[in-house]
Amino acid sequence: MATAPASLSPSRAGDFMQCPLLYRFRVIDRLPEKPSEAATRGTLVHAVLERLFDAPAAERTAPTARALVPGQWDRLRESRPEVGELFADDPEGERLAQWLAEAERLVERWFSLEDPSRLEPAERELFVEAELDSGLRLRGIIDRVDVAPTGEVRIVDYKTGKAPRPQYAEGALFQMKFYALVVWRLKKVVPRRLQLVYLGSGDVLTYDPVLADLERVERKLLALWEAIRLATETGDWRPRPTKLCGWCDHQAHCPEFGGTPPPYPLPVRAADSGAVAQGRMGPD
Repeated sequence: MATAPASLSPSRAGDFMQCPLLYRFRVIDRLPEKPSEAATRGTLVHAVLERLFDAPAAERTAPTARALVPGQWDRLRESRPEVGELFADDPEGERLAQWLAEAERLVERWFSLEDPSRLEPAERELFVEAELDSGLRLRGIIDRVDVAPTGEVRIVDYKTGKAPRPQYAEGALFQMKFYALVVWRLKKVVPRRLQLVYLGSGDVLTYDPVLADLERVERKLLALWEAIRLATETGDWRPRPTKLCGWCDHQAHCPEFGGTPPPYPLPVRAADSGAVAQGRMGPD
């Protein structure tokens, strides 16, 4: 049974900003999506980097990490059988071998960016959730949290793609500032550093937030949540065409491609004339 949205994560916030109708398809209708090779490889690489820290510091080497790839791929297929469909048309296993080799290259590149033998993460794949004064619940999973002996906190996220151009860096940092806001709300500590590790291009993007940054993000999220609330109540979820539409799994249901969305499963009311624009986060 469909239910109204009750919380917000960086991914779903990004969905709404990209296309409100995509948000509806994923959160309310929960339409199935096919696994992609890129996203699945990202999941695999994340699992390898997380598991590597189970080994003693001296054993956290590139060969050890590469050796984890086949086993983590097996575990991923067991937990998510649908990813096996990616290579259903590859009876000889050639494409799978190339795909796994690329995952190994991404894992190996990490060692040119960080030295895991010198790191002892306080948390890995940490689920966090905090409720704002407004009642909005923020939630997400942080790849890695490092805590210095002095108590300073660093939030780290791995990306298997390439680093964005400088003019798009702010968009890339949105997820990290979201996590920083949650940590601040939970621990009353502003993280010292936010760090994005781009394995696809071998770049590291860092940002040192201040309290004003987190307050600004909170205001934006509240405006975004108000837009989501209005869309939920009115059933008015508009598509927002972009170049990304070509990769969307839901073209058959999208009016922009001649499709029809499923019947709206929640009760609706008439929209107010002053409704918040969809896909925007509001002013700072």
